Amino acid sequence: MSKHKEVTRGVKFVLFSISAGVIEFASFALLEAFTPWAYWPKYLIALTLSVLWNFTLNRHFTFRSAGNVPIAMLKVACYYAVFTPLSTILGNYLAETCGWNAILVTILNMAINLVTEYLYDRYFVFRKTIDTNKKAQSLDKKQNDLK
Repeated sequence: MSKHKEVTRGVKFVLFSISAGVIEFASFALLEAFTPWAYWPKYLIALTLSVLWNFTLNRHFTFRSAGNVPIAMLKVACYYAVFTPLSTILGNYLAETCGWNAILVTILNMAINLVTEYLYDRYFVFRKTIDTNKKAQSLDKKQNDLK
């Protein structure tokens, strides 16, 4: 795999993750502004919305995977089965016990999530199915035809 392809893949992941981050941040901010709930339910709702968005875009456009969607979703669910409780407990502790700004805590969790999820997706979830969807195959064919 070429270095250029990997850099492009990383940039795409970051851009799609930013869009998911906007969804997470906006939904969290709305819940923060309009509900009396504690940190953790607001965070879980916002995180769930962003995960669904991010998985869908990155599977199709970044990793261009034709692999089994339910299996990929299960693998991502396993990541979040670890990340979510850890980030929720840490976030709730920082926001509720230490008095940190809840928005700042959410941004910190989002940054940790960006890095760890990219590595997990790239090297575990989509490792064997990268560039296998029709879009990837057609682009590879066009590039080979140009050579």
